[in-house]
Amino acid sequence: MTMTRKTTRMVNAQQVSRAWHLIDADGQILGRLASQVATILRGKHKPTFTPHVDTGDCVVVVNAAKIQLTGDKLNQKVYYRHSGYRGGLKATLARHLMEREPEEVIRKAVIGMLPKTPLGHAMLKKLHVYPGPKHPHQAQAPAARPLRWVARAS
Repeated sequence: MTMTRKTTRMVNAQQVSRAWHLIDADGQILGRLASQVATILRGKHKPTFTPHVDTGDCVVVVNAAKIQLTGDKLNQKVYYRHSGYRGGLKATLARHLMEREPEEVIRKAVIGMLPKTPLGHAMLKKLHVYPGPKHPHQAQAPAARPLRWVARAS
């Protein structure tokens, strides 16, 4: 009786095939949407996922201005940044960031779910977020991707 050994398939950068996904953020909850986008960017939805290789797909998120935050996060959630100088800490409420650049709210949520390495930065370059329904990526023919979680009717 011979035993066959199963080995894990590891892909390299030349073997990766990328697809384009279109996600509509209209009425979706921020954290749930961001976790699914991060999963697609990392490539964990593919059977060929390899931790040290960027196996993820490109994601186009439209209608970022219509994203929902649960509870009172619009008034309580604070985004911090620092200029690098003493006393250079700046704070922005989620409400103000949603009014000025709503696509940045989604981008920051996804950044928090990706690795903080050069590989994570490469994954982030495949994320394209737009505040309205129009996007300039029709030539790539992004396929509409249904979300695993659907927002509750409010």
